Amino acid sequence: MASFQELINGPTPVLVDFYAEWCGPCQMMAPVLQQLAGKMGERVKILKVDVDKNPQAAQAYQVQGVPTFLLFKDGKVVWRQSGAMPIQTLQGVIEQHGG
Repeated sequence: MASFQELINGPTPVLVDFYAEWCGPCQMMAPVLQQLAGKMGERVKILKVDVDKNPQAAQAYQVQGVPTFLLFKDGKVVWRQSGAMPIQTLQGVIEQHGG
């Protein structure tokens, strides 16, 4: 199993969803992310990070609320936004960054 650092270091954009089980908007985003993965295939990796199980990861990226999405490219955060959003927004941002 690759480490988080290894996963975000590649040239392929990586969308990280910081979420929590108890979060309503996070649950609404789950099917959107599945649909996005289906549409974009190998052009993006999507990781889900449960902030309750991984508080150090949430703290490292100053995640205050959930859901928070971070897009990594070559190990750097190139975009971040909190809150639920439509698939078109996420797809557009990923495509903008080479996905």
